[in-house]
Amino acid sequence: MGDTLLDYDAEAAHYDETRGGVPRAAAAAAAVLRLLPPGTRTLLDVACGTGLVTERITRPGLTVHGADAAHGMLRTAAARLPGRAVRADARRLPLPDAAVDAVSAVWLLHLVPFAEEIVAEAARVLRPGGVFVTTVDKDACHDVGSDIDAVLRPHRAPEAGSDRAALVTAYAAGHGLDPAPGTVFTGHGQGATPRGTAEKLRRGSYASWFHGTPATVETLVRSLAALPEQDRPRADPSYRLACYVRRPAARG
Repeated sequence: MGDTLLDYDAEAAHYDETRGGVPRAAAAAAAVLRLLPPGTRTLLDVACGTGLVTERITRPGLTVHGADAAHGMLRTAAARLPGRAVRADARRLPLPDAAVDAVSAVWLLHLVPFAEEIVAEAARVLRPGGVFVTTVDKDACHDVGSDIDAVLRPHRAPEAGSDRAALVTAYAAGHGLDPAPGTVFTGHGQGATPRGTAEKLRRGSYASWFHGTPATVETLVRSLAALPEQDRPRADPSYRLACYVRRPAARG
């Protein structure tokens, strides 16, 4: 389920503990590593946040750097990635063309209205044969078939999400990236509760897929309040990680 655009400088201090902590970060990092071709030597993790995922993308011979636009996030990331974290907008990376073997963007594209610009910039800095790996369909992945989802499903916008896989694939194709097999991983600690979902609805946290009126929100809140086990987390989501390969440079 989507987040509203947060103040990530303010969020940095407690971001990790509210996003599944180390178990979710470790699962995401392992998924990224599964998609890196043998011989990948350099990876840039864009919008790396606190670096909790980034520092776990590790294997012999691989150097990983992180970039984030938020000062607060970057301060934490810099401690985890000494000398390898830089402040940068994902649309304007401080790298020359064809500079790295891989770019990752975990839980980013669903947050922004300029996903294509990020895909284009990833393509620019990738060497031919390099890979761009990114989470897709984040909002849809949170529908795990629970009783909470049964309440919410009729109110989901069918074409919601700037990270829809078909959309990201179209962007990728337009910028020299071809699709490759992806993978999935568990979003540990992200299982929804009825009470927590109701609170998020009232805060407007699901703006990326919910476009109902305040009256609709209150109707859904009442339906959620009627569900059993108000504070028992339902199943964790299973996130999708897509992979795209940079085409060889065109011969003149």
